[in-house]
Amino acid sequence: MRKNDFKAAVWKEGKYYVSQCLNVDVSSFGKTKIQALENLHDAVELYFEDVKKPKYVRVEQPSVVSLKF
Repeated sequence: MRKNDFKAAVWKEGKYYVSQCLNVDVSSFGKTKIQALENLHDAVELYFEDVKKPKYVRVEQPSVVSLKF
């Protein structure tokens, strides 16, 4: 089975960590960064099982930038 290299962002929101996959529109959370990423892994796997035509965006080198509104 071929493995894909997914990119994810993780940040703390209140008492939980939020993890978001940058390649597909999937996110999750956990009490620790590791738990949030493990939960994200499971959520992405479920996404690919459930969606007939998944939308996958290739993300090479993500950057974190600030936007002011």
